[in-house]
Order: sequence, then C-alpha cells, then structure tokens
Amino acid sequence: MSNRLAGATSPYLLQHADNPVDWWEWSDEAFAEAARRDVPVLLSVGYAACHWCHVMAHESFEDEATAQQVNAGFVAVKVDREERPDIDAVYMAATQAMTGQGGWPMTCFLTPAGEPFHCGTYYPTAHFRRLLEAVSQAWADDGARVRSAAGQIAARLADDASTTLPPSSLDAGALDRAAEALAGDFDATHGGFGGAPKFPPSMSLEFLLRHHERTGSVHALRMVSRTAERMARGGMYDQLAGGFARYSVDERWVVPHFEKMLYDNALLLRVYAHLARVPGPQQHLARRVAEETASFLLRDLRTPEGGFASALDADTDGVEGLTYAWSPAQLTEVLGDDDGRWAAELLVVTPSGTFEHGSSTLQLPADPPDPARWERVRVALLAARDRRPQPARDDKVVTAWNGMAALALAEAGAALGLDAWVAAAGETVDLLVTAHVVDGRLRRSSRDGVVGAAAGVLDDHAFLAEALLALHQATGEARRLEQACEVLDGTLARFTDPAAVGRFYDTADDAEALLHRPREVADNATPSGAAALAGALLTASVLVDDPQRYRAPAEAALRSAGTLAERFPRFAGHWLTVAEAAARGPLQVAVVGPEPGRAALAAHAREIAPGGTVVVAGEPDAPGVPLLAHRPPVDGAAAAYVCRGFVCDRPVTTPEELTAALLLRS
Repeated sequence: MSNRLAGATSPYLLQHADNPVDWWEWSDEAFAEAARRDVPVLLSVGYAACHWCHVMAHESFEDEATAQQVNAGFVAVKVDREERPDIDAVYMAATQAMTGQGGWPMTCFLTPAGEPFHCGTYYPTAHFRRLLEAVSQAWADDGARVRSAAGQIAARLADDASTTLPPSSLDAGALDRAAEALAGDFDATHGGFGGAPKFPPSMSLEFLLRHHERTGSVHALRMVSRTAERMARGGMYDQLAGGFARYSVDERWVVPHFEKMLYDNALLLRVYAHLARVPGPQQHLARRVAEETASFLLRDLRTPEGGFASALDADTDGVEGLTYAWSPAQLTEVLGDDDGRWAAELLVVTPSGTFEHGSSTLQLPADPPDPARWERVRVALLAARDRRPQPARDDKVVTAWNGMAALALAEAGAALGLDAWVAAAGETVDLLVTAHVVDGRLRRSSRDGVVGAAAGVLDDHAFLAEALLALHQATGEARRLEQACEVLDGTLARFTDPAAVGRFYDTADDAEALLHRPREVADNATPSGAAALAGALLTASVLVDDPQRYRAPAEAALRSAGTLAERFPRFAGHWLTVAEAAARGPLQVAVVGPEPGRAALAAHAREIAPGGTVVVAGEPDAPGVPLLAHRPPVDGAAAAYVCRGFVCDRPVTTPEELTAALLLRS
C-alpha cells in the first residue's frame, strides 16, 4: 500500500500518513479509482487541532480491522478543511441537510461522481463498522437506487446554494435594529450572546464598538465591555501566556475547548486593541489583553518564514487540557505553601476542581492585589508549564488567517504606538505576496516555506487586501496600496457573480468544479469572504483616485447582505461592522508636514479616531498616495485634514483641534 499522504503540506493529512487505511488526497485520480472498482468514496474531513478527529483516528483509522474493511469496500479520501474550505463547505451543507447538524470529523459517503448519499460526523468504532457494512451492502444490492438518490441530493444542494435573500439597505435604522436584536440575546451576567457553548463573538463586538462610537449608545459599549472582561478573566483565556482558546463549553467562560486558533486570536486582538482606545474603565484590561494576545501570536505561532501557524492542538498526548489544568497540590509544588495557597485563591483552583479529575482551569476574576507578587507567580507557573508535554502545533500558514493577523497587528500597532507589531505585519504580508503567489495566482497555504497546491479562496484574497490596506495606512508606503489594488482588481474579476450584483462566490471562476460553486454570506468562526471583501473595497475606495471603482461594489455587497443582517445579526457581525464604517463615510484623516509634528498628529488621530477611520500620514503629494494629494502644511507646520468622501474640513495643527474636528465629523 503506497503512502499517498507522505508528501502533503497539511499537518492533518500527515497525522494520517501512517494509518493502515489506504488514504488518497482529494483528486480526480481518487474518484477515477472508485469508478474503476465500482465502490463508494469514503470522504473524511477534519483539521489538525480537532479533538474528535483525533479520537476517531485513534479508534477507527489506526485500527487494522476497521482499516481492512474500509480498504476492501471504499476509496478513502482525506481532506484538511483548512486547506480546502471549498470542499468542506459543499459537503458540510450536505451533512447539515441530512442530519440537521454538522461538525468535525465530517464523514460522508459519495458516489464516484462525488455525489453524497449518507453523511455524518464522529462515529464510535462499532457504529462506524456497522455503517461501513450497511453502505457496502446497499451499494452491492441496489447501487442504481443509491446513485439516483445521490443525484437528487446533489441537485437539491445546488438549488439551495443558488438561493439568495433579497437585498435590503443597511442604513442607520437597520444598524440600530441590529444592535437592539443583539441586546435581546445578550447575557448580562456573564457576557456573550446565548447560552453554552459560547464562542467569542468577535465580529459582533467590533460592530457594537463602532455603533457606540457613531451613536453614543451606552448599552452597546456595556455589552462589549462586559463580554470582553468576562472572556479575559475566565478559563478560556490563557492567564499565564496570553491568547484565547477556541470556545467555552459553559456559559461562564470557565472551561474551554483548549485548541488555540490563529483566527480567533487575530480577531480578538483587533477587538481588544479597539476597546483599549475607547474611553472608560475597561481600557487598562483591554490594553493588557491586547498586548498579551499579540505576544502569544508572535511567540507561540510565529514561523521561521515570517508567517503564523494555524493552531495549537486541543490535546496533549491524547488528553484534552493536559498542559493547561492545575490542582492545588501542583501549584504548591511549584510555588511553595504560601504562594501556592495565594495563587489557588487568586486563580480559582479548588480542591474539587473546575475542569476534570480534580483539576482546574486558571481564572483571574479580579486584578491581583499585589501585582509584583502575581508577576513572580505567573512567571514561575509558566516556566513549570513549559516543562510539561506540549500540544502539537499545526504549522501550516493559511493566507486568510495570516491576513487577519497582519491586519490586527498593523492596525493595533499603529493605534497603540507599537512599531514592532507593524513590522511583524509587514513581514507576514511580504511572505504572502511572494511565497503564496504562483504564476500570478494566490494559493491557500504553505508549510515550511513550501506552498500548497490549493488555490486561494475569497477570504484569502479579501484579508490579504485588508492587511495591505492597513499597512499602507500604518506606514504610508505607496507600494502597499498598489499591491492591495492589484489583489482587489483580480478578486472582482474572478469571484463576482455576473448574474447577481454585489454577490461573490467563494471560489474563482476557473476553480475546480465541485457539486456546486460555494458561496457563504454569513459569518461563522471567521467573517465571510464576501463581508471581508466589502470591507476592503470600502477602505480602498477612499484611498484611490477613482472612489467609485471600489465604492460601487462595496455598497452593492452591503445591500446584498442587508436582509441577513437584519434577520440574523449574530451571523452578520462583519457586515454590520463594514456598514458602520460606510455610515460614517468612512472618515479619512490625512496628515502632512514636517516631523515631529506629523508623527504626533498621526499618532493622536490613530488613538482617538473611531473604528473604520482611514488615517494616512506622509509628505504632501507623496507619489502613489492619493489621500495626501493637494493637502499642504499650514504655515510650514504639520497639519491634519479630516475628510469624508474627499470633502475636507479646514486643516488643523494641534491635537486638541484634531479631537474637535473628529468629534464634529462623528
């Protein structure tokens, strides 16, 4: 049996390379083999940090008897959903349609034509083997009927995928109603929306922050502040090293699902850095968490090539949370009796435990009464934890998620005055625009500097453009704007639905044909590619000479998502975030003139300007930077121009005047 996964760039596929199952990568050859043998395809989709993927792999795919049954009756195809989100989306739609739910590992049985006829998720070994037997028997006894049913399912899925909601304006009234709807789902005690399990609602929080800044809504800010505080003080946040776990299994943010994903931490870094700029008692905590989260990204997820790894695993040596949980005795062993008791009380490590087997996650319900003692304790505990077995790292570099990280670092670094973050964002983007572009086309991912074969999808292009635009603003470099426009022009050409204004597909017009061309409008764990593209288009529209080149498709995209945002605002947070920026203009601040006055005005603008404001500083009439054109200094001094739609107020020369001008425009 040949090892077809040995050359994969996906750590998830490499985890299965030595299985006794005769795995194929997704390919025409795999489906041709199924047709030659006249057997179904077993499609297994997961990702490297997935706990239940590991469980099913250990129970079933490493089991010789189960593997023999799979190999005898099926062509087995393994897919990393993070490398091939298009395949994942198509067959997740089938799984949800058939079962009413979804998740990973996703287990689908397909005809050799790729049409699904039975789908599910995790199966215990005994159940899985009975299912394999039943599917093989049905295929042998009544294969024509199975094929016919699969064809009908595929046709129905294609019809569903082509169905769209009617367009609707995302105007100020719609934004108010969306905020009110979120308030109806808000957990005023613990923060967040709805009940357990609770996922970090990053996109909704960013929308509510911008809504507060535009309208002055006290309740919008209260929802953000409460949620941000409870998440940061709970066990879902790493109190020793920074960074957030994927989600909380309870409503109080105490016990996480321990995998730490790049995309969650990139999105949350952006939220906490924004919250740190909003006046209020939450600023200190928000800034601390932003700085710790950025440190986690740069320390634990950074790759030698300048990118960011995708995730840290939920499991260590097959045990979820093994690295992170503590008992009172373990604290005392590391810290001694006095500090051990103090730390147990501070971090809510109880004799009975808050997690499993008498162990506890670490929480920090209040700031330590003795910061110096806490720092000493934190460092000692982290050093001890580092000596424990560590979770595996999925070190593939995904374009979209690295774009999110670069966007967050560039934006937050510029706003908080941390130039090292901006520099790190630049290194990441340089990797993406070189190593991830092959023959002029963007690829989805790389690993160890080797680019994967999978084509970039919509969110890869959109978040790369967003990161480039953020770097253009942070550095004033004309090349970043030029690169962003190149990405946007190519994306509009290849991903736009020609039959529906303002709508985009998730795959390019020349991508591999699947059962249907996927198109996801709603936000999920990350913003939809279409929403991210709308944000990039809107930002670019106020940075180029021809605003309508990007403004028109941005506005059309927002209208296309208006009904979704009004009916289901929790699944449209990024759309609402972009719509808030559009409602303001977005605002632009152009800062010109000599140093040090220019840097001081630019720093002040970035610190106080509402979210979505475009800020660029540089020399007057700098080549390739249209926002600085025809905006001279004032009497030889640095000046800031506050504009909306390229219509500007009179220039100001002091931070106080700039504050007043921004308040007036707000």
